[in-house]
Amino acid sequence: MPNPHDTYTSPLASRNASPEMCKIWSPRHKFTTWRKIWLAVAEAQQACGLDISDEQLDEMRSTLEVTDEDMEAAAKYERELRHDVMAHVHAWGDRCPKARPIIHLGCTSQDVVCNGDLVNLMLSKELVEEKIDRCIDSLSRFAETNKSTPALGFTHYQPAQPVTVGRRAAGWAYDLYECKLRLTRLCIAYRGMRGATGTQASFLQLFGDAEKVDNFEKAFLLNLEMNWSDREGKLPPSDYLQETFDLTGQTYPRVLDTMVLADLASTASVLHKIATDIRLLSNRKEIDEPFGKSQIGSSAMPYKRNPMKCERICGLTRFVMNLVGNAYDTAATQWLERTLDDSSNRRLSLPEAFLALDGALDLMHTVASGLIVNEAMVKRNLMAELPFMATENIMMEAVKLGRDRQDVHEAIRVLSHEAGYAVKQEGKDNDLLDRLKSEPLLEGVDIDAHLDPMQYVGRSVEQTERFIKEVVEPLRERYGDQLDALGSADRGV
Repeated sequence: MPNPHDTYTSPLASRNASPEMCKIWSPRHKFTTWRKIWLAVAEAQQACGLDISDEQLDEMRSTLEVTDEDMEAAAKYERELRHDVMAHVHAWGDRCPKARPIIHLGCTSQDVVCNGDLVNLMLSKELVEEKIDRCIDSLSRFAETNKSTPALGFTHYQPAQPVTVGRRAAGWAYDLYECKLRLTRLCIAYRGMRGATGTQASFLQLFGDAEKVDNFEKAFLLNLEMNWSDREGKLPPSDYLQETFDLTGQTYPRVLDTMVLADLASTASVLHKIATDIRLLSNRKEIDEPFGKSQIGSSAMPYKRNPMKCERICGLTRFVMNLVGNAYDTAATQWLERTLDDSSNRRLSLPEAFLALDGALDLMHTVASGLIVNEAMVKRNLMAELPFMATENIMMEAVKLGRDRQDVHEAIRVLSHEAGYAVKQEGKDNDLLDRLKSEPLLEGVDIDAHLDPMQYVGRSVEQTERFIKEVVEPLRERYGDQLDALGSADRGV
Protein backbone atom coordinates (compact mmCIF):
# COMPACT_ATOMS: atom_id res chain seq x y z
CA MET A 1 0.00 0.00 0.00
CA PRO A 2 1.33 3.47 -0.82
CA ASN A 3 2.06 5.86 2.01
CA PRO A 4 -1.06 8.06 2.41
CA HIS A 5 1.24 11.09 2.21
CA ASP A 6 2.42 9.99 -1.24
CA THR A 7 -0.95 9.59 -2.94
CA TYR A 8 -3.91 11.83 -3.65
CA THR A 9 -6.70 11.85 -1.07
CA SER A 10 -9.90 13.76 -1.69
CA PRO A 11 -10.10 16.84 0.54
CA LEU A 12 -13.85 16.30 0.62
CA ALA A 13 -13.27 13.35 2.92
CA SER A 14 -10.22 14.62 4.80
CA ARG A 15 -11.20 18.28 5.33
CA ASN A 16 -14.87 18.89 4.62
CA ALA A 17 -17.49 16.14 4.79
CA SER A 18 -18.71 14.67 8.07
CA PRO A 19 -17.85 11.13 9.21
CA GLU A 20 -21.53 10.24 8.84
CA MET A 21 -21.65 11.19 5.16
CA CYS A 22 -18.24 9.64 4.46
CA LYS A 23 -19.44 6.37 5.98
CA ILE A 24 -22.50 6.23 3.74
CA TRP A 25 -20.29 6.44 0.64
CA SER A 26 -17.49 4.25 2.02
CA PRO A 27 -16.46 0.99 0.29
CA ARG A 28 -17.36 -1.09 3.35
CA HIS A 29 -20.87 0.34 3.52
CA LYS A 30 -21.32 -0.17 -0.22
CA PHE A 31 -20.27 -3.79 -0.24
CA THR A 32 -22.07 -4.65 2.99
CA THR A 33 -25.22 -3.21 1.39
CA TRP A 34 -24.64 -5.50 -1.60
CA ARG A 35 -24.55 -8.47 0.77
CA LYS A 36 -27.80 -7.35 2.39
CA ILE A 37 -29.36 -7.21 -1.06
CA TRP A 38 -28.07 -10.69 -1.97
CA LEU A 39 -29.37 -12.04 1.33
CA ALA A 40 -32.78 -10.42 0.79
CA VAL A 41 -32.90 -11.99 -2.68
CA ALA A 42 -32.06 -15.47 -1.36
CA GLU A 43 -34.59 -15.19 1.47
CA ALA A 44 -37.30 -14.13 -0.99
CA GLN A 45 -36.39 -16.92 -3.39
CA GLN A 46 -36.67 -19.47 -0.61
CA ALA A 47 -40.03 -18.05 0.49
CA CYS A 48 -41.27 -18.31 -3.10
CA GLY A 49 -40.36 -21.98 -3.44
CA LEU A 50 -36.80 -22.22 -4.71
CA ASP A 51 -34.53 -24.89 -3.26
CA ILE A 52 -32.55 -22.77 -0.81
CA SER A 53 -31.85 -24.17 2.65
CA ASP A 54 -31.99 -22.48 6.03
CA GLU A 55 -28.38 -23.51 6.49
CA GLN A 56 -27.35 -21.54 3.43
CA LEU A 57 -29.23 -18.46 4.62
CA ASP A 58 -27.77 -18.75 8.11
CA GLU A 59 -24.28 -18.90 6.62
CA MET A 60 -24.98 -15.69 4.67
CA ARG A 61 -26.36 -13.90 7.73
CA SER A 62 -23.33 -14.82 9.83
CA THR A 63 -20.92 -13.27 7.30
CA LEU A 64 -22.95 -10.21 6.35
CA GLU A 65 -20.43 -7.58 7.51
CA VAL A 66 -17.58 -7.06 5.03
CA THR A 67 -14.21 -7.48 6.76
CA ASP A 68 -10.82 -6.09 5.77
CA GLU A 69 -9.88 -9.60 4.63
CA ASP A 70 -12.99 -9.70 2.44
CA MET A 71 -11.99 -6.39 0.85
CA GLU A 72 -8.51 -7.71 0.10
CA ALA A 73 -9.92 -10.94 -1.36
CA ALA A 74 -12.39 -9.03 -3.56
CA ALA A 75 -9.62 -6.74 -4.80
CA LYS A 76 -7.58 -9.79 -5.77
CA TYR A 77 -10.54 -11.35 -7.59
CA GLU A 78 -11.26 -8.08 -9.41
CA ARG A 79 -7.69 -7.92 -10.74
CA GLU A 80 -8.33 -11.32 -12.30
CA LEU A 81 -11.99 -11.04 -13.33
CA ARG A 82 -12.10 -7.31 -14.20
CA HIS A 83 -15.63 -7.20 -12.76
CA ASP A 84 -16.34 -5.66 -9.36
CA VAL A 85 -19.67 -7.38 -8.68
CA MET A 86 -18.43 -10.85 -9.54
CA ALA A 87 -15.30 -10.21 -7.49
CA HIS A 88 -17.47 -9.70 -4.42
CA VAL A 89 -19.66 -12.68 -5.29
CA HIS A 90 -16.53 -14.88 -5.26
CA ALA A 91 -15.09 -13.26 -2.14
CA TRP A 92 -18.30 -13.80 -0.20
CA GLY A 93 -18.61 -17.31 -1.60
CA ASP A 94 -15.25 -18.10 -0.03
CA ARG A 95 -16.64 -16.99 3.35
CA CYS A 96 -19.86 -19.01 3.02
CA PRO A 97 -19.14 -22.01 0.75
CA LYS A 98 -22.52 -23.67 1.35
CA ALA A 99 -24.35 -20.57 0.11
CA ARG A 100 -21.93 -19.96 -2.75
CA PRO A 101 -24.09 -21.71 -5.40
CA ILE A 102 -27.12 -19.48 -4.77
CA ILE A 103 -25.48 -16.06 -4.30
CA HIS A 104 -26.61 -13.70 -7.11
CA LEU A 105 -29.02 -16.35 -8.48
CA GLY A 106 -31.01 -14.91 -11.39
CA CYS A 107 -29.56 -11.42 -10.87
CA THR A 108 -27.72 -9.06 -13.14
CA SER A 109 -25.11 -6.74 -11.67
CA GLN A 110 -27.44 -3.75 -11.64
CA ASP A 111 -30.02 -5.61 -9.56
CA VAL A 112 -27.40 -5.24 -6.85
CA VAL A 113 -25.55 -2.05 -7.78
CA CYS A 114 -28.60 0.09 -8.58
CA ASN A 115 -30.52 -0.91 -5.48
CA GLY A 116 -27.38 -0.29 -3.43
CA ASP A 117 -26.86 3.14 -5.00
CA LEU A 118 -30.49 4.02 -4.29
CA VAL A 119 -29.98 3.05 -0.64
CA ASN A 120 -27.07 5.52 -0.52
CA LEU A 121 -29.15 8.23 -2.17
CA MET A 122 -31.94 7.70 0.37
CA LEU A 123 -29.61 7.83 3.36
CA SER A 124 -27.63 10.79 2.01
CA LYS A 125 -30.74 12.76 1.15
CA GLU A 126 -32.11 12.16 4.63
CA LEU A 127 -28.88 13.38 6.25
CA VAL A 128 -28.83 16.49 4.04
CA GLU A 129 -32.44 17.25 4.95
CA GLU A 130 -31.58 17.02 8.65
CA LYS A 131 -28.62 19.36 8.22
CA ILE A 132 -30.69 21.86 6.26
CA ASP A 133 -33.13 21.86 9.17
CA ARG A 134 -30.24 22.47 11.56
CA CYS A 135 -29.10 25.48 9.50
CA ILE A 136 -32.65 26.81 9.41
CA ASP A 137 -32.76 26.55 13.18
CA SER A 138 -29.40 28.26 13.78
CA LEU A 139 -30.14 31.07 11.31
CA SER A 140 -33.54 31.55 12.91
CA ARG A 141 -32.05 31.85 16.40
CA PHE A 142 -29.82 34.60 15.05
CA ALA A 143 -32.85 36.19 13.36
CA GLU A 144 -34.87 36.08 16.56
CA THR A 145 -32.12 37.79 18.54
CA ASN A 146 -31.73 40.57 15.95
CA LYS A 147 -35.29 40.92 14.67
CA SER A 148 -35.53 44.55 15.89
CA THR A 149 -32.06 45.72 14.87
CA PRO A 150 -32.62 48.09 11.92
CA ALA A 151 -30.10 47.90 9.10
CA LEU A 152 -29.61 49.39 5.69
CA GLY A 153 -31.25 47.34 2.97
CA PHE A 154 -29.82 46.96 -0.52
CA THR A 155 -31.09 46.41 -4.03
CA HIS A 156 -28.54 46.27 -6.87
CA TYR A 157 -26.06 46.49 -3.95
CA GLN A 158 -27.11 50.12 -3.64
CA PRO A 159 -28.78 51.57 -0.52
CA ALA A 160 -32.51 50.83 -0.38
CA GLN A 161 -35.27 50.77 2.21
CA PRO A 162 -34.13 49.57 5.64
CA VAL A 163 -34.73 46.05 6.89
CA THR A 164 -33.67 44.49 10.17
CA VAL A 165 -30.68 42.24 10.69
CA GLY A 166 -33.03 39.48 11.84
CA ARG A 167 -35.40 39.87 8.89
CA ARG A 168 -32.50 39.42 6.47
CA ALA A 169 -31.41 36.23 8.28
CA ALA A 170 -34.99 34.95 8.30
CA GLY A 171 -34.96 35.39 4.53
CA TRP A 172 -31.85 33.24 4.32
CA ALA A 173 -33.52 30.55 6.42
CA TYR A 174 -36.67 30.70 4.33
CA ASP A 175 -34.73 30.07 1.11
CA LEU A 176 -33.23 26.97 2.70
CA TYR A 177 -36.69 25.89 3.81
CA GLU A 178 -37.87 26.02 0.18
CA CYS A 179 -34.92 23.80 -0.80
CA LYS A 180 -35.81 21.37 1.98
CA LEU A 181 -39.40 21.12 0.70
CA ARG A 182 -38.12 20.20 -2.77
CA LEU A 183 -35.82 17.52 -1.42
CA THR A 184 -38.54 16.06 0.79
CA ARG A 185 -40.92 15.76 -2.15
CA LEU A 186 -38.33 13.96 -4.28
CA CYS A 187 -39.25 10.28 -4.17
CA ILE A 188 -36.35 7.85 -4.47
CA ALA A 189 -37.71 4.38 -5.20
CA TYR A 190 -35.94 1.02 -5.48
CA ARG A 191 -35.12 -0.46 -8.86
CA GLY A 192 -36.38 -3.83 -7.65
CA MET A 193 -35.37 -7.15 -9.22
CA ARG A 194 -35.62 -6.65 -12.98
CA GLY A 195 -32.78 -8.60 -14.63
CA ALA A 196 -30.50 -7.78 -17.53
CA THR A 197 -32.77 -5.48 -19.58
CA GLY A 198 -35.53 -4.77 -17.09
CA THR A 199 -37.91 -7.47 -18.39
CA GLN A 200 -37.44 -9.88 -15.44
CA ALA A 201 -36.81 -12.69 -17.95
CA SER A 202 -34.33 -14.50 -15.68
CA PHE A 203 -36.73 -14.47 -12.74
CA LEU A 204 -39.59 -15.62 -14.94
CA GLN A 205 -37.37 -18.53 -15.95
CA LEU A 206 -36.66 -19.31 -12.29
CA PHE A 207 -40.26 -19.17 -11.07
CA GLY A 208 -42.17 -20.01 -14.26
CA ASP A 209 -45.04 -17.67 -13.38
CA ALA A 210 -45.47 -13.89 -13.54
CA GLU A 211 -47.43 -13.74 -10.28
CA LYS A 212 -44.64 -15.57 -8.48
CA VAL A 213 -42.14 -13.07 -9.88
CA ASP A 214 -44.21 -10.22 -8.44
CA ASN A 215 -44.44 -12.00 -5.10
CA PHE A 216 -40.68 -12.56 -5.13
CA GLU A 217 -39.98 -8.86 -5.71
CA LYS A 218 -42.34 -7.84 -2.90
CA ALA A 219 -40.70 -10.35 -0.56
CA PHE A 220 -37.27 -9.03 -1.56
CA LEU A 221 -38.24 -5.48 -0.51
CA LEU A 222 -39.62 -6.67 2.82
CA ASN A 223 -36.52 -8.75 3.50
CA LEU A 224 -34.23 -5.86 2.62
CA GLU A 225 -36.02 -3.80 5.26
CA MET A 226 -35.45 -6.54 7.82
CA ASN A 227 -31.78 -6.81 6.91
CA TRP A 228 -31.22 -3.09 7.31
CA SER A 229 -28.93 -2.37 10.22
CA ASP A 230 -26.95 0.71 9.21
CA ARG A 231 -26.85 3.96 11.23
CA GLU A 232 -27.44 2.24 14.58
CA GLY A 233 -30.41 0.18 13.48
CA LYS A 234 -32.21 3.03 11.77
CA LEU A 235 -34.45 1.86 8.94
CA PRO A 236 -34.79 3.69 5.64
CA PRO A 237 -37.80 6.02 5.49
CA SER A 238 -40.90 3.80 5.42
CA ASP A 239 -42.39 5.67 2.46
CA TYR A 240 -39.65 4.21 0.27
CA LEU A 241 -39.82 0.59 1.29
CA GLN A 242 -42.52 -0.67 -1.06
CA GLU A 243 -41.79 1.76 -3.90
CA THR A 244 -40.14 0.58 -7.10
CA PHE A 245 -39.85 2.15 -10.54
CA ASP A 246 -42.61 0.80 -12.78
CA LEU A 247 -40.32 0.35 -15.79
CA THR A 248 -36.53 0.21 -16.02
CA GLY A 249 -33.89 -0.89 -18.45
CA GLN A 250 -30.81 -2.50 -17.00
CA THR A 251 -30.46 0.42 -14.56
CA TYR A 252 -32.86 2.64 -12.69
CA PRO A 253 -33.73 5.71 -14.80
CA ARG A 254 -30.65 7.91 -14.77
CA VAL A 255 -32.89 10.96 -15.03
CA LEU A 256 -33.41 10.49 -11.28
CA ASP A 257 -29.78 11.48 -10.76
CA THR A 258 -30.45 14.77 -12.53
CA MET A 259 -33.28 15.49 -10.11
CA VAL A 260 -31.17 14.62 -7.07
CA LEU A 261 -28.15 16.66 -8.15
CA ALA A 262 -30.33 19.57 -9.26
CA ASP A 263 -31.95 19.74 -5.82
CA LEU A 264 -28.54 19.53 -4.16
CA ALA A 265 -27.35 22.33 -6.44
CA SER A 266 -30.37 24.44 -5.51
CA THR A 267 -29.49 24.08 -1.85
CA ALA A 268 -25.86 24.84 -2.69
CA SER A 269 -26.88 28.03 -4.50
CA VAL A 270 -28.74 29.27 -1.41
CA LEU A 271 -25.76 28.52 0.84
CA HIS A 272 -23.53 30.36 -1.64
CA LYS A 273 -25.87 33.38 -1.55
CA ILE A 274 -25.97 33.44 2.27
CA ALA A 275 -22.19 33.12 2.56
CA THR A 276 -21.72 35.85 -0.06
CA ASP A 277 -24.08 38.18 1.81
CA ILE A 278 -22.09 37.64 4.99
CA ARG A 279 -18.85 38.34 3.12
CA LEU A 280 -20.29 41.59 1.75
CA LEU A 281 -21.51 42.65 5.18
CA SER A 282 -18.13 41.75 6.67
CA ASN A 283 -16.55 44.21 4.25
CA ARG A 284 -18.94 46.85 5.57
CA LYS A 285 -17.88 45.85 9.12
CA GLU A 286 -21.49 45.10 10.04
CA ILE A 287 -21.23 41.33 10.63
CA ASP A 288 -18.33 38.99 11.37
CA GLU A 289 -18.30 35.24 11.16
CA PRO A 290 -16.92 33.43 14.23
CA PHE A 291 -13.14 33.78 14.49
CA GLY A 292 -10.86 31.66 16.67
CA LYS A 293 -8.76 33.27 19.39
CA SER A 294 -5.53 32.16 17.69
CA GLN A 295 -6.85 32.12 14.13
CA ILE A 296 -4.64 33.73 11.49
CA GLY A 297 -6.40 35.69 8.76
CA SER A 298 -3.38 36.30 6.53
CA SER A 299 0.24 35.16 6.53
CA ALA A 300 1.32 38.64 5.38
CA MET A 301 -1.20 40.98 7.00
CA PRO A 302 -1.55 40.31 10.74
CA TYR A 303 -4.60 42.59 11.08
CA LYS A 304 -6.74 40.62 8.61
CA ARG A 305 -9.91 38.93 9.83
CA ASN A 306 -11.12 37.25 6.67
CA PRO A 307 -14.51 35.46 6.41
CA MET A 308 -12.71 32.21 5.64
CA LYS A 309 -15.55 29.84 6.53
CA CYS A 310 -17.94 31.65 4.22
CA GLU A 311 -15.30 31.58 1.50
CA ARG A 312 -15.04 27.82 1.94
CA ILE A 313 -18.81 27.53 1.72
CA CYS A 314 -18.75 29.43 -1.57
CA GLY A 315 -16.00 27.22 -2.95
CA LEU A 316 -17.69 23.96 -1.97
CA THR A 317 -21.13 24.98 -3.17
CA ARG A 318 -19.79 26.21 -6.49
CA PHE A 319 -18.38 22.71 -6.95
CA VAL A 320 -21.78 21.14 -6.19
CA MET A 321 -23.58 23.43 -8.62
CA ASN A 322 -21.19 22.49 -11.41
CA LEU A 323 -21.69 18.74 -10.93
CA VAL A 324 -25.27 18.83 -12.19
CA GLY A 325 -24.17 18.83 -15.81
CA ASN A 326 -22.65 15.37 -15.33
CA ALA A 327 -26.05 13.93 -14.45
CA TYR A 328 -27.75 15.56 -17.43
CA ASP A 329 -25.09 14.29 -19.83
CA THR A 330 -25.26 10.79 -18.37
CA ALA A 331 -29.06 10.60 -18.54
CA ALA A 332 -29.02 11.88 -22.12
CA THR A 333 -26.48 9.32 -23.35
CA GLN A 334 -27.91 6.08 -21.93
CA TRP A 335 -28.26 4.19 -25.19
CA LEU A 336 -31.32 1.93 -25.42
CA GLU A 337 -31.44 -0.31 -22.31
CA ARG A 338 -28.09 0.85 -20.88
CA THR A 339 -24.49 1.79 -21.63
CA LEU A 340 -21.57 1.57 -19.20
CA ASP A 341 -20.19 5.09 -19.58
CA ASP A 342 -22.42 6.11 -16.67
CA SER A 343 -20.51 4.10 -14.09
CA SER A 344 -17.16 5.88 -13.84
CA ASN A 345 -18.84 9.30 -13.89
CA ARG A 346 -21.45 8.46 -11.23
CA ARG A 347 -18.78 7.07 -8.90
CA LEU A 348 -17.52 10.67 -8.75
CA SER A 349 -20.50 12.97 -9.23
CA LEU A 350 -22.99 11.36 -6.84
CA PRO A 351 -20.84 10.92 -3.72
CA GLU A 352 -18.87 14.13 -4.20
CA ALA A 353 -22.03 16.23 -4.58
CA PHE A 354 -23.28 14.92 -1.23
CA LEU A 355 -19.89 15.13 0.48
CA ALA A 356 -19.30 18.72 -0.61
CA LEU A 357 -22.80 19.88 0.30
CA ASP A 358 -22.56 18.09 3.63
CA GLY A 359 -19.39 20.00 4.45
CA ALA A 360 -20.93 23.31 3.36
CA LEU A 361 -24.02 22.72 5.52
CA ASP A 362 -21.88 21.96 8.57
CA LEU A 363 -19.87 25.12 7.96
CA MET A 364 -23.02 27.20 7.58
CA HIS A 365 -24.31 25.88 10.90
CA THR A 366 -21.03 26.88 12.56
CA VAL A 367 -21.17 30.35 11.01
CA ALA A 368 -24.84 30.95 11.80
CA SER A 369 -24.36 29.78 15.38
CA GLY A 370 -21.58 32.31 16.00
CA LEU A 371 -22.36 35.35 13.85
CA ILE A 372 -21.31 38.63 15.46
CA VAL A 373 -23.34 41.79 14.81
CA ASN A 374 -21.35 45.01 15.10
CA GLU A 375 -24.35 47.14 16.01
CA ALA A 376 -22.46 50.45 16.08
CA MET A 377 -21.36 49.98 12.46
CA VAL A 378 -24.82 48.76 11.44
CA LYS A 379 -26.31 51.95 12.89
CA ARG A 380 -23.61 54.20 11.45
CA ASN A 381 -24.03 52.83 7.94
CA LEU A 382 -27.80 53.11 8.15
CA MET A 383 -27.82 56.65 9.53
CA ALA A 384 -25.44 57.78 6.78
CA GLU A 385 -28.18 56.99 4.25
CA LEU A 386 -31.37 57.44 6.27
CA PRO A 387 -31.71 61.21 5.65
CA PHE A 388 -32.14 60.49 1.95
CA MET A 389 -34.79 57.87 2.68
CA ALA A 390 -36.65 60.15 5.07
CA THR A 391 -37.16 62.85 2.47
CA GLU A 392 -40.47 61.46 1.18
CA ASN A 393 -42.01 61.52 4.66
CA ILE A 394 -40.58 64.99 5.27
CA MET A 395 -42.08 66.18 1.98
CA MET A 396 -45.51 64.78 2.90
CA GLU A 397 -45.47 66.61 6.22
CA ALA A 398 -44.61 69.89 4.49
CA VAL A 399 -47.59 69.40 2.19
CA LYS A 400 -49.82 68.95 5.25
CA LEU A 401 -48.62 72.38 6.40
CA GLY A 402 -49.90 73.89 3.15
CA ARG A 403 -46.78 73.90 0.97
CA ASP A 404 -46.91 73.08 -2.74
CA ARG A 405 -45.84 69.45 -3.23
CA GLN A 406 -43.96 70.14 -6.50
CA ASP A 407 -42.04 73.06 -5.02
CA VAL A 408 -41.04 71.02 -1.97
CA HIS A 409 -40.03 68.07 -4.17
CA GLU A 410 -37.74 70.26 -6.26
CA ALA A 411 -36.15 71.89 -3.22
CA ILE A 412 -35.43 68.50 -1.61
CA ARG A 413 -34.12 67.11 -4.91
CA VAL A 414 -31.61 69.94 -5.25
CA LEU A 415 -30.49 69.69 -1.62
CA SER A 416 -30.16 65.90 -1.81
CA HIS A 417 -27.94 66.04 -4.87
CA GLU A 418 -25.80 68.75 -3.28
CA ALA A 419 -25.34 66.64 -0.16
CA GLY A 420 -24.61 63.56 -2.27
CA TYR A 421 -21.96 65.43 -4.23
CA ALA A 422 -20.30 66.54 -1.00
CA VAL A 423 -20.15 62.94 0.24
CA LYS A 424 -18.93 61.37 -3.01
CA GLN A 425 -16.68 64.05 -4.46
CA GLU A 426 -15.44 65.91 -1.39
CA GLY A 427 -15.33 63.08 1.14
CA LYS A 428 -17.50 64.94 3.62
CA ASP A 429 -20.13 63.54 5.98
CA ASN A 430 -23.73 63.56 4.89
CA ASP A 431 -25.04 67.01 5.88
CA LEU A 432 -28.46 66.71 4.22
CA LEU A 433 -30.27 67.13 7.55
CA ASP A 434 -28.65 70.53 8.13
CA ARG A 435 -29.51 71.58 4.60
CA LEU A 436 -33.14 70.51 5.04
CA LYS A 437 -33.46 72.32 8.35
CA SER A 438 -32.30 75.51 6.61
CA GLU A 439 -34.84 75.24 3.77
CA PRO A 440 -37.69 77.81 4.10
CA LEU A 441 -40.24 75.48 2.46
CA LEU A 442 -39.68 73.01 5.32
CA GLU A 443 -40.09 75.49 8.14
CA GLY A 444 -42.26 73.97 10.87
CA VAL A 445 -41.49 70.36 9.86
CA ASP A 446 -40.02 68.28 12.72
CA ILE A 447 -37.28 66.73 10.64
CA ASP A 448 -35.64 64.84 13.54
CA ALA A 449 -38.92 63.03 14.19
CA HIS A 450 -38.53 61.28 10.85
CA LEU A 451 -35.13 59.78 11.66
CA ASP A 452 -36.25 56.76 13.68
CA PRO A 453 -35.09 53.83 11.52
CA MET A 454 -37.88 51.56 12.79
CA GLN A 455 -40.36 53.78 10.92
CA TYR A 456 -38.92 52.47 7.67
CA VAL A 457 -38.50 48.73 8.23
CA GLY A 458 -42.09 47.89 7.33
CA ARG A 459 -43.22 44.51 8.69
CA SER A 460 -39.70 43.16 9.18
CA VAL A 461 -40.25 42.20 12.83
CA GLU A 462 -43.68 40.70 12.21
CA GLN A 463 -42.50 38.70 9.21
CA THR A 464 -39.55 37.31 11.18
CA GLU A 465 -41.75 36.31 14.09
CA ARG A 466 -44.33 34.68 11.81
CA PHE A 467 -41.69 32.61 9.99
CA ILE A 468 -40.26 31.38 13.29
CA LYS A 469 -43.70 30.53 14.66
CA GLU A 470 -45.07 28.81 11.56
CA VAL A 471 -41.97 27.05 10.24
CA VAL A 472 -39.16 26.92 12.77
CA GLU A 473 -41.01 26.11 16.00
CA PRO A 474 -42.70 23.00 14.51
CA LEU A 475 -39.28 21.94 13.20
CA ARG A 476 -37.76 22.30 16.69
CA GLU A 477 -40.60 20.32 18.24
CA ARG A 478 -40.09 17.52 15.74
CA TYR A 479 -36.38 17.16 16.49
CA GLY A 480 -36.37 17.90 20.21
CA ASP A 481 -32.75 18.10 21.35
CA GLN A 482 -31.33 16.29 18.31
CA LEU A 483 -30.57 19.20 15.96
CA ASP A 484 -27.16 19.88 17.49
CA ALA A 485 -26.19 16.20 17.44
CA LEU A 486 -25.76 15.80 13.69
CA GLY A 487 -21.98 15.69 13.52
CA SER A 488 -19.04 18.01 13.90
CA ALA A 489 -18.97 21.15 11.81
CA ASP A 490 -15.38 22.34 11.38
CA ARG A 491 -12.77 19.93 10.06
CA GLY A 492 -10.15 22.20 8.58
CA VAL A 493 -9.52 25.39 6.65
